This record gives sequence, structure tokens and C-alpha cells, in this order.
Amino acid sequence: MTRNKNKFNITPYLFIFPVFVLLAALVIYPICYALYLSVMKTNLTNKWEFVGVANYLSIFKDGSMVKSLLTTFQFTVVVVLGHLVLGTILALALNKKRPGVNAFRTVLIIPWLLPDVVVALLFKWIFNANYGVFNNILIRLGILEKNQAWLSTGLAFVILAAVCIWKGYALIMVNMMAGFQSVPEDVYEAAKLDGASPVQTFFRITVPMIRPVISTAVILDTVWWFKHYTIIKLLTDGGPNNATSTVSITIYKEAFSYHNYGVAAAGAGVVFVVCWLISKIMRRVMDQNA
Repeated sequence: MTRNKNKFNITPYLFIFPVFVLLAALVIYPICYALYLSVMKTNLTNKWEFVGVANYLSIFKDGSMVKSLLTTFQFTVVVVLGHLVLGTILALALNKKRPGVNAFRTVLIIPWLLPDVVVALLFKWIFNANYGVFNNILIRLGILEKNQAWLSTGLAFVILAAVCIWKGYALIMVNMMAGFQSVPEDVYEAAKLDGASPVQTFFRITVPMIRPVISTAVILDTVWWFKHYTIIKLLTDGGPNNATSTVSITIYKEAFSYHNYGVAAAGAGVVFVVCWLISKIMRRVMDQNA
């Protein structure tokens, strides 16, 4: 028995080895390579010059990167708050045992299932300056006299945020519905007997009981949209006049337009740290309020 207890069993490690290799190839290696690039001045071919933290310092000296970080924070706050409000309202409306609710749930989850590329191209067509359906509707209603290039005006940020809210509200909606359904019915019945209003019941009973669900969904949503790239790139490409140029767009341009690969890698490192700090801070705040 002692001999069998001390014998090393390799079987569990053989099962996790393929997953570990895949994780190392797709996550660990890219992170390590990006960190290596962030301390180099390179063209990725024959020029490799070690510059230390110079790339990181240039991020904060360069006004465009700092401005893009501020735009990213603004964009993330607007989008996540929109998701939270819209997703919660829809989850409350759908958390009822009524005919046709399941059909509405299916329809309302469709935007979340659509690929980002499809959503971006769809709304780019809708707001097209020449043949967009949005201009067509406004002209037919007599609101406009001629076509407007909406994605090249000061409303570009608002339109972009609205599109992203429409695209991602379902994540919050699904999680909130799951949280609502986990609250026992007898708790609501007791609150009703005590004379609690629906608003009091929601904020004093429902929200505290599903706080872990809310915190997890909000953290995931925040990190996702903070580093989002696809819809912003295809819809506005950071324009007009960098009004929608988030940090992901700036990093892409630094790498593939200006060929500053070290600066781009340093920017990606900053984004990684910011996302990690956001998750830690939000988790701490949620736990303290629990």
C-alpha cells in the first residue's frame, strides 16, 4: 500500500497536457512575445534594438495615445451603463410567465449572436451618406432636406456607442434573467406581505441576492468593450478627427500603419494592466457592498 501511495500517477497529467500546450501556444507565448517586443525598437526583420522602458514612456508623452485611453474609458462607461440599464429592463420584462415570452427571448438575443463584422457592415450601410436607409427615412419624413454623412459628424461617437449597446446588451440580459430566476419566490411573497413596493423589493432584495451575478457580468462586459476593436474599426476607423479613436485603434495604427511595433506592444501591455486593474477594483467594490 505504501509503495502504491508513493507511486507517481502520470495519467491525469496526460489528460491536461493537450490543453496546456494549446493554452501555452495561444495565450502564454503571445503575451511573453508582446512583452519582449515592448522593450525593443524593431521592424520585426533585421532590426532589434533594446530600448528598455522607452516605449512605455513614449505612450504617455505622445498625446494621441493618452487621448485614445481617455476616449476608451468614456466609450466603455457609456456602453457598459447602456448594457446594464437596457439589459436589466428587458430581463425584468422577460422574467414573467406570459404567452410568447420565450419567442421574445429568442429574438432579443439575436444581436448578441451576430458576428461583429456583420453588425458593423449592417449599420455602416444604414448610416451611409449616399444610399443609407436612415437618411432615406428622415428625408421621407421631412426632417432632412439632403443626405448627411452621419459617421463623419460630431454624432459619430453617439452612433457608435448606440450600435455597441444594441450589440451587447444581451449578455447582461441573459445573466440578469438567470439571477432573477435564482431568487426564491417565497422571498418575494414575504416582502409583499410586509408591504414592500416593487421598487423596494428590487433594490433591497433582488439586487443584493444576485450581486455576484451582476458583478461577474459587468466585469466581463467592461473588459470586453474596453479592448474592443472590430466594430469601431469597420464603422468609424477612429474618425472623425479621432473622436472615436479608442486605444485598440491607436495600437493597430502604431503597429501596421506607422510600423512602431515596440510602441504598439507597449500599448497592448498597458491595456492588459488596465483591464486587470478594472476587474480587481470592480470585484473589490462589489465585495465591499455585498
